[in-house]
Amino acid sequence: MRSLQNTFQNTLQNTRLALPLTLKMDHDQRTNRYMALGREIFQDACTGQTCCELGRIESNGQAAKPAREVRVGDRLRVTTEGGDFQVEVLLLSAVRGPASIARGLYFETEASRELRKKLADERKAMKQFEELPTGRPSKRERRKIIQFRGRA
Repeated sequence: MRSLQNTFQNTLQNTRLALPLTLKMDHDQRTNRYMALGREIFQDACTGQTCCELGRIESNGQAAKPAREVRVGDRLRVTTEGGDFQVEVLLLSAVRGPASIARGLYFETEASRELRKKLADERKAMKQFEELPTGRPSKRERRKIIQFRGRA
C-alpha cells in the first residue's frame, strides 16, 4: 500500500500541477466530499450527499451517511444509474484536482468495471429496438395519455 502511495506522489510531482493538490494520508474525510473528488462517480458533493441519504452508498458493508468518515483502505459500494461501482480508497485529497489525478484516489475492481460496461452495452442495444412515435399524438391519443397519467 505504501509503495502505491509513493508511486502516486511521484506521478503528482512529475505532472507539475498549477493546482496546489495536497494529499492526506492519515486523516479522515466525509463520504459525500470524497465522492465528489472521485469525479467518475459523482460530479459534485451535493449529488454524493443525496445518494448517501437514499442509501446508495455502502462503506465496508454498512450504509454510509454523508458525514461518515472515509479512511484509506475502506471499500465503498456505490449504486448509480450507470451501474454499481465497487472501489477501494487509496488516497484522500484536500482539494478537487484534475480528473487524471482524481482517478488515482481510488481503485475500481475489475468485476465492477466489466459489469458496468456490460450494462452500458445492453442499454445501447435496447435503443435500437425502441419504437419512436411517428408524429404528434391525435386528440384521442392525447386524451388516453392524460387519462393514463391520472390528470383527468
